[in-house]
Amino acid sequence: MLKGHQTWVFNSKPVIRSSAAIGGPFEAKGALADDFDILHEDVWLGQDGVEKAEKKLLEQACKKAIDKASMKKEDVQFFLSGDLMNQIISSSFAARTLAVPYLGIFGACSSSMEGLALAALIVNSKSAENALAAASSHNMAVEKQFRYPTEYGAQKPPTAQWTVTGAGAALLSREGEGPCVTSATIGRVVDMGLSDPFNMGAAMAPAAVDTIQAHFRDLSRDPDYYDLIATGDLGQVGHTIAVDLLDKHGIKIPPEKFTDCGILIYKKDQPVMAGGSGCACSATVTYGHFLNRMRKGELKRILIIATGALMSPLSYQQKETIPCIAHAVSIEM
Repeated sequence: MLKGHQTWVFNSKPVIRSSAAIGGPFEAKGALADDFDILHEDVWLGQDGVEKAEKKLLEQACKKAIDKASMKKEDVQFFLSGDLMNQIISSSFAARTLAVPYLGIFGACSSSMEGLALAALIVNSKSAENALAAASSHNMAVEKQFRYPTEYGAQKPPTAQWTVTGAGAALLSREGEGPCVTSATIGRVVDMGLSDPFNMGAAMAPAAVDTIQAHFRDLSRDPDYYDLIATGDLGQVGHTIAVDLLDKHGIKIPPEKFTDCGILIYKKDQPVMAGGSGCACSATVTYGHFLNRMRKGELKRILIIATGALMSPLSYQQKETIPCIAHAVSIEM
């Protein structure tokens, strides 16, 4: 059901039957290592290319989520996934392996919640019994495509962020036990004229704030409704900007309740500049850390606002500014 201008309310409350988070060696040293299902010591995962390694991460996340739900892939009607590679090849090639009806999506780093929102919509409308939503990224693959190959050793400014190597997946069902997806606010494209690919947090923060405003407006809620509100990968720089912008709009979220996946995933002594980023950032933190906390009873209501920069190597080369978007999904026990 549409509520307000841009929010879906899921009356049947699709259940997250299971979820999985897979990470690489850098994530294994991070602050949330215990919340990953599988952590790899080799960033190449035994493959001859980092793009193939990312595909394997995504395949593992999907298989793990299906196995944890005591299901088979034949029980899944639709697979929705996105990533940062050109033509979302990680998702498409993983879908080839999975052999499940597939909807490829691209929302850059917002793909995790875009996929979860669409999967919930499909299940809520009774168009499927089970739907699988996933997202992935790989540090070396993303750096090579959008910035410089890691072998080049280019120095990065403090505003830059570290792309998470990992994948996350969530299996939604019409019935079962677990956290429920109760609503989703679909974001608008916001472009404030920034063009620096090494300062994505600042570019994406206005889009996150716009979606948060819309969510509270459409549902007539305030921040007190949630135990935790988390953006996807604004990092330290973008998070600070988001707090300031929300304050200017009269939305005050207590600091202990408002956080960012890119800030949480790594330890303070890891050289990640402003924090984590990438499709796998919000996917692994949400499908691992946050859902684990919900299952333990530590959190009852959370709002995840995944943020994404809708740029490409082509648009950057043509000196385009960076249009951004954010999608919010509420999950409740």
